[in-house]
Amino acid sequence: MPSKIAGTRRPSAVRGGGRAPATPRRPRGGGVRGLYERLRKAWDRPLTAYYVIIGAGLLITTLGLVMVYSASMITALRYDLVPSYFFRKQFVAALLGTGLLLIASRMPVKLHRALAYPILAGAVFLMVLVQIPGIGHAVNGNRNWISLGGPFQLQPSEFGKLGLILWGADLLARKQDMRLLTQWKHMLVPLVPGAFMLLGLIMLGGDMGTSIILAAILFGLLWTAGAPTRLFVGVLTVAGAIGVLLIKTSSNRMRRFDCIGATDPGGEGAPCLQAAHGIYALASGGWFGSGLGASVEKWGQLPEAHTDFIFAVTGEELGLAGTLSVLALFAALGYAGIRVAGGTEDPFVRFAAGGVTTWITAQAVINIGAVLGLLPIAGVPLPLFSYGGSALLPTMFAVGLLIAFARQEPAAKAALAMRRPGWGKRAGKRWKSMRRRVKKRPSGER
Repeated sequence: MPSKIAGTRRPSAVRGGGRAPATPRRPRGGGVRGLYERLRKAWDRPLTAYYVIIGAGLLITTLGLVMVYSASMITALRYDLVPSYFFRKQFVAALLGTGLLLIASRMPVKLHRALAYPILAGAVFLMVLVQIPGIGHAVNGNRNWISLGGPFQLQPSEFGKLGLILWGADLLARKQDMRLLTQWKHMLVPLVPGAFMLLGLIMLGGDMGTSIILAAILFGLLWTAGAPTRLFVGVLTVAGAIGVLLIKTSSNRMRRFDCIGATDPGGEGAPCLQAAHGIYALASGGWFGSGLGASVEKWGQLPEAHTDFIFAVTGEELGLAGTLSVLALFAALGYAGIRVAGGTEDPFVRFAAGGVTTWITAQAVINIGAVLGLLPIAGVPLPLFSYGGSALLPTMFAVGLLIAFARQEPAAKAALAMRRPGWGKRAGKRWKSMRRRVKKRPSGER
């Protein structure tokens, strides 16, 4: 039967008496489900973790520079310094850290493994020097600094975190290659004694906060290595018992627990001054804050405004929107690190990526939890954000590690190879060659 519409041809199946194939319906892209599917597909791309780590790390560092400048101006003036004094030092540290990040991101995995022992040995040597009178320097009651002359100081325990991660990852990777991690003694020795040695050196200086972060890194390594639950719980119980003993024997640490959620600075000596004014700063910020540089609490009421409590100043000046943005960046960085650790077949990459992710996320949670009044004040900086070159340099090197590991994924390698200079010309030549081969085929084979 001829078609009733002139100038049109019916499908071959209809002309032959068959039924026309149904046109497949395109899935609707609107609504929450469509948005979720698009986000899921975007996240599953090979280079997503690579770009998220780079973007989140650099954005946190950049925003931290801005907030360090804003939060430290009044402190600098109080010491008869130029308002940008602390910002300049942090900016120099950020430039050096960016160089370390680029170097770490370009180094092969074998070189990272080779650096594990020198970094750990150097950190241990410097941590021993801290305990020598005349070399070690105490800050806020904690003896964990080495004076480098003038205003420059070094905190070796920050490099001890990086050393523990690289050494522990290399140790566990070699034992996994030899199929020894199924035995509990090889899982624990010498990793746990080595970590406890570092913890002892740190606790000699009285730095409980850094000790907690180091213990979290140890648990992260054991968890990533697949430690049995009973073994994991056993190590956690021993570490917890030691922590409780150290807290009970120190009135200063006990007082920090009393200040959890405090909104009153307290009586004589104002023992909860920092915790209370941190809450005041966050409460006065509202939705969008009082404006950059307009914080009231940084004028002397809030101690350590540009270091441990910089998140409170961020909440006061940038409001809930600013603090949620910082939380989102840390969440993205942590999730990308988990993806790198879970998507690799190299045991060293898995353990090291898990250790770095545990380090950054645990330290961020402890710092922010203390500012919010949910945890005791541990005296640890917000990673990549707070003032302090000793903390910034090894952390940026660790972010470079994650970038290097993300580049090592086979799919990411292939995607990056296609983006090298000249790839477009090569791809164009391949496309033209394929088209010529198709045109040369007989019509029946097309």
